[in-house]
Amino acid sequence: MSYTIQQVSKMTRIPATTLRYYDKEGLLPFLERTESGYRRFSDVDLASLQIVQCLKSAGLSIEEIRQFSEWVHEGDSTLQKRLDLFLRRKEEMEKQIEEWKKILDVINYKCEYYLSLIHISEPTRQEAIS
Repeated sequence: MSYTIQQVSKMTRIPATTLRYYDKEGLLPFLERTESGYRRFSDVDLASLQIVQCLKSAGLSIEEIRQFSEWVHEGDSTLQKRLDLFLRRKEEMEKQIEEWKKILDVINYKCEYYLSLIHISEPTRQEAIS
């Protein structure tokens, strides 16, 4: 199946300007164009776009995503490079998750602390009646 940039934008909720930027930056190496120059997205392009969005959300730079796209285009000879990229990012994300867990622990503690203070300072029902 083939999709226009507007259809892909609507399906993915990625602005057409961003899709054009991704294409310009070489992040969608298999993207084809019609004779009149319009971009045509295939199902493979949609899958590639999902990976690009995942990598972007994972904190990779455009340069790193471009490198990944180039490795995909080069084929199986780059499998180890691609694996190494994902393993490095996985390790970085695991460290970030640990930091977020520590922050969440502090926030949870403060919530419990303030809830206990509010509970203590509220007058009991009997005190409120008298």
